[in-house]
Amino acid sequence: MIDYLIAIDKQLFLFLNGLHSPFWDAVMVFVSGKLTWLPLYLVIVFFMFKKAGKEAFWWLLGIAFVVLMADQVSVHAFKYVFLRLRPCHDPSISNAVHLVNGCGGKYGFVSSHAANTFGVAVFLSLLFSKKWFTFSILFWAAFVSYSRIYLGVHFPGDVLVGAILGAGIGIAVWKIASALIFRYARHQK
Repeated sequence: MIDYLIAIDKQLFLFLNGLHSPFWDAVMVFVSGKLTWLPLYLVIVFFMFKKAGKEAFWWLLGIAFVVLMADQVSVHAFKYVFLRLRPCHDPSISNAVHLVNGCGGKYGFVSSHAANTFGVAVFLSLLFSKKWFTFSILFWAAFVSYSRIYLGVHFPGDVLVGAILGAGIGIAVWKIASALIFRYARHQK
């Protein structure tokens, strides 16, 4: 069963990774960049302070914890446990991979980009609780995650499991943070 799923994952990867052009190469490198989204983050922080005032510092701490947990869990509980090669390092398909911007580390299961973006997106969607925001931020997370497949550094399964992991971490941290923040707020009154 696992071999069958891995074979499907490789086929889907080759299809999605094969949909490339010079224009989309540049777009996906930009989308996948770590600092690309800094203006978006600053706008979100502005609205966090507008919505929550001083409590926004605690929510920012929650987001930082989501990113830290998503990074650490994706690396130490998955990448160095499952040891699944990235597509660009997988000898069975590496010659067919459209690699745009370098390969990255040897192992790719799960995608830390997907875990981080979905963790933050879910956490923020719970914080803002607006349908339009939830749709937009989840679309952003999916787009960033897809860019990792396009760039040739992750299989779709790496991204899917990373997204699920990140979403779970986002929900868990939200529940803990909101309970602590609301308890703290009540004691301050």
